[in-house]
Amino acid sequence: MERVTKMVAERPVVIFSKSTCCMCYSVKTLFSEFGVNPAIHELDEIPRGREIEQALTRLGCNPSFPAVFIGGELVGGANEIMTLHLKRSLIPMLKRAGALWL
Repeated sequence: MERVTKMVAERPVVIFSKSTCCMCYSVKTLFSEFGVNPAIHELDEIPRGREIEQALTRLGCNPSFPAVFIGGELVGGANEIMTLHLKRSLIPMLKRAGALWL
């Protein structure tokens, strides 16, 4: 859990992903199109990725990927991110976190 906390503090936006997941790809693409440069951790490609995935599940991520943190807070997965985007709440959240300067 402590390792996840340290990783989340790296940047205003942190995404825990799997390289073969289409929903992860969609979320990463959305942030890229906004001009956000998140820290992306591919759980299937990093050492101890399975442990991190289990920690994310304990934090309430279900499914455990993608898991998006904005401003150090868990926002959720693809459904939550897309819902925020459709409600026009995502960009203001990214601005408050210092991930966008528009």
